[in-house]
Amino acid sequence: MQKIVIFGATGSIGVSTLDVIKLHPDKFSVFALTANNNASLLYQQCLEFNPSYAYINGDDAAKTMQQRLTEANSTTQVLCKPEDLAYLAAHAEVDLVMSAIVGSAGLVPTYHAAKNGKKILLANKESLVAGGRIITDTAKLNHAQIIPVDSEHSAIFQALPYGYTSLDEIGVNKIILTASGGPFLNTPYEELCKVTAAQAVKHPNWSMGQKISVDSSTLMNKGLEVIEAYWLFNAKPSQIEVVVHPQSIIHSMVEYIDSSIIAQLGTPDMKTPIAYALSAPERINSGSKQLNFTTLQNLTFCEVDYIRFPCLKLAIDALSEESNTAAVINAANEVAVAKFLANEHGFYDIPRMIETAIEKFSGTTPTHIEELILLDQEVKQYCATL
Repeated sequence: MQKIVIFGATGSIGVSTLDVIKLHPDKFSVFALTANNNASLLYQQCLEFNPSYAYINGDDAAKTMQQRLTEANSTTQVLCKPEDLAYLAAHAEVDLVMSAIVGSAGLVPTYHAAKNGKKILLANKESLVAGGRIITDTAKLNHAQIIPVDSEHSAIFQALPYGYTSLDEIGVNKIILTASGGPFLNTPYEELCKVTAAQAVKHPNWSMGQKISVDSSTLMNKGLEVIEAYWLFNAKPSQIEVVVHPQSIIHSMVEYIDSSIIAQLGTPDMKTPIAYALSAPERINSGSKQLNFTTLQNLTFCEVDYIRFPCLKLAIDALSEESNTAAVINAANEVAVAKFLANEHGFYDIPRMIETAIEKFSGTTPTHIEELILLDQEVKQYCATL
């Protein structure tokens, strides 16, 4: 029986993780659940899974949650202090850490999970985007394992030999990340200037949170995934390619030096990569709908239009171990997306804000977690004024 803490339990990844866990009560036990502000759902999850701990942001929310759980005869202890996230990630009883908090807020618990040698199921791509060297070095030093949950990186992970040491040694030519293209794949530039947040969050294939849905619409999500792949698989920038695949059936591919390509296919359901992350290298039932090839229409592919989607190019250009550009992009993008969702900025104000932040904060990459957190805060404070 493996004990798991789920950071971001009330988000789409957290909910899907619990759906998979319910199918395997003999394999997994929920040790802790965390949420930012969705108290009602967290309360229901605590009643169903009876974790030892629950975390919710804010003293008042925590007091109310604790009172409600106590009245329901629950033994769950409710935490609310920022340092409690690190405490849960490092707890001696925890085997698995699902890192699914949105944005750079997931950086600290991911770091402490790595520092304490946990098996990290990484859905929070921002941890590696902003702190790639810090997180990967910490994980290696403490024998922590990082298993990707993003569908694209899970696909690559499954297409590579388990436990490989380097891409070159196993004959990998390149990694091919597929992108759906989002809701605006065929929208002309002139119309993209006028699209709204309500349109941007309507992804044609995936059911996701608002922030990642907007990132998908700008293709920044794919840009962050390029940076994540760079660190996850220790790949050279020249070994990572992006191709648009609107149907989201082929989740990504690996091309080997003999020109053979291994792809991972499946329905667009995050429970599939979550199940593999939980059990790798073994397989367990995910509860996902099985793919029926006889009902598939065409599987199509096309190149990325970097003119209409400049965010992806900004991220690709940031691939460097010495530069802090990836961390700056990550922080600036969070603020820009929040302003877009609040109808304060337009669609193309997102890349413009990111470029402005890059110009102001370009420098060497932070070498310690404290420096990285400070940089993240400074960039966000600056972007809030733009």
